[in-house]
Amino acid sequence: MSANENEQPQSHAIPTSAPAEPPFSIFDKRQKWLIVVIVSTAATFSGFASNIYFPALPTIANDLNVSLELVNLTVTSYLIFQGIAPSLWGPVSDVKGRRIAYTCTFLVFVDACISLAETKNYATLIVLRCLQSTGSASTIAIGSGVIGDITTRAEHGGFMGIFQAGLLVPVAVGLVIGGALAGSLGWRSIFWFLMIYSAVFLVVLLVLLPETLRSLVANGSMLPSQSNPMARYPLQAYQKLITVKLAAPPQLAARKRVDVLGPFRILVSKHAAPIIFFLAIYYAVWQMSITAMFSLFKDRYDLTEIQISLTFIANGVGSMVGTLITGKILDMDYRRIKAKHEALSSTDTEASDNNQSQENNAFPFLKARLRLLPHLSLLLFGWTIQYPSTVPIAIPIITTFITGWTAVSMQSAIMTHLVDIFPEQSAGASASVNLARCLLAAGGTSFVMPVIGGVGVGVAICVGVQVGFVVM
Repeated sequence: MSANENEQPQSHAIPTSAPAEPPFSIFDKRQKWLIVVIVSTAATFSGFASNIYFPALPTIANDLNVSLELVNLTVTSYLIFQGIAPSLWGPVSDVKGRRIAYTCTFLVFVDACISLAETKNYATLIVLRCLQSTGSASTIAIGSGVIGDITTRAEHGGFMGIFQAGLLVPVAVGLVIGGALAGSLGWRSIFWFLMIYSAVFLVVLLVLLPETLRSLVANGSMLPSQSNPMARYPLQAYQKLITVKLAAPPQLAARKRVDVLGPFRILVSKHAAPIIFFLAIYYAVWQMSITAMFSLFKDRYDLTEIQISLTFIANGVGSMVGTLITGKILDMDYRRIKAKHEALSSTDTEASDNNQSQENNAFPFLKARLRLLPHLSLLLFGWTIQYPSTVPIAIPIITTFITGWTAVSMQSAIMTHLVDIFPEQSAGASASVNLARCLLAAGGTSFVMPVIGGVGVGVAICVGVQVGFVVM
C-alpha cells in the first residue's frame, strides 16, 4: 500500500523515555490567550453590526423614503437571523473545522456590508441585513467551540469570561461609533467601516488562528492530511514552538456528521432547556430595556441622540467588567465545589479534570456554575426611570452599569455550564442559546414600547423578570 493511500493525520509529539499523559491541549498559556483574544474579537462583529446601526435609523428612513416603523423591522429581521444562522454554522464548525466556518461566515459578512453601503431601496436593505446577520451571528457559536477545544473545565470560566467581555465591546462603543459616523459621513459610512474592519480582521484570523477542532487535530499535536490545507496552517507553526513531550500521540476525537438539528435537540433537552429559556427571557427583557432607553431618555430627560448614545457606555463597561470578574469567580467556585464533591464521593475512581465526557454527570456542575444569579438590576432600572421628575438621570445610568454587569455575569455562567455538559457540541450548545435568546428578543423589542406606554416601565420589567423566575 502506498504512503499516500489512507493518509493519516501526522503527530508532532516528541517521544520520551518516560511515559507521559497527553495534555488536554498543547497550547501554552500565552497561546491560549492569543487564541481567545482572536475569537473574542471575531465575536464582536455580531453586536457591532446590530448596535452601530441604531443611531442611523431615522436618517435611513428619511433617505429611503419609508417610515421609521418599517426601518425598525430591519432590526427585528436581523435578530431573527442572528438566532437561526448559528444553528447551521455551529454544527458545521463542530465537524468540518473552526477555520473553514470562520472563513465562510466572514466572506458572507464582507459581501453583505459592501452591498448595504450601496443599497438604494428598502426591500434590498432588509434582505441584505438578514444576509449580514447570517454572516456575523455565528462567530459567537464558533468562538465558544474554540474555547471548548483548548480549555479544561477548570479553565472554562476564566476564558469564557474574556470571551463574553469581547461580546460586550459593541454595547460600550458601537452606538457611539455609529452616531459619529452617521452624523459626519452619512449612514452608508457605517457599512464601509464594517467592511474594512471585517476584511482586515479576516486576514489576521487566517494568519494567526490555528485549527482547534479535536476531531481534526486532537489536542493540537496532530496535523490533518494534505488534502485539508486550511486546517494545517498555521497549526504547523504553533507545533514548532511547543515544548510538551509525550510518550505517545493522543487520540483524535470521534468524527461526526454535520447535525443541523443538534442545537434544537440541545434546546429541548432536560439538562439545558430550563436554563436556556431562563437566560433567553432575561436577555430579551434586557434587550427590551436597551431598545426602550432611546425613547425613555429622550422623552423623560430631553437628551439628544449623541447624549443618549453616551449613556450606553455605562451598560457596556459594566458588562465587560462584570464578565471578567465573574469568569474568575466561576473558576474559583468550580475548584472549591469540585474539591468538596470529590472529598464526599464514595466512588473508587476519580474522574480526570481533563476528561470532557458525559461520564462525569454526577458532579454538580449546575451548582458550581449557577450559584450566583442576578435578579435585581433590571428592576432598579425600571423603577428609577419611572419617576424622572424625582430621580436624577445619574441613577438610571448607574443602574444600567449594574444591569450590564449582572446580566452578562449570568450569561457567562450559563454559557460556561453548557460548554461543560456538551463538550463535543460546544458550538452547537452556543447556537442553541443564541437561537432562543435572539428569537425572544426579536419578539420583545417589537412590542416593548406599547407595553411600557400601557403599564409603565417598572411594571413591564417586573413582568418580564417574573416570567424568567417561573421558567427557572
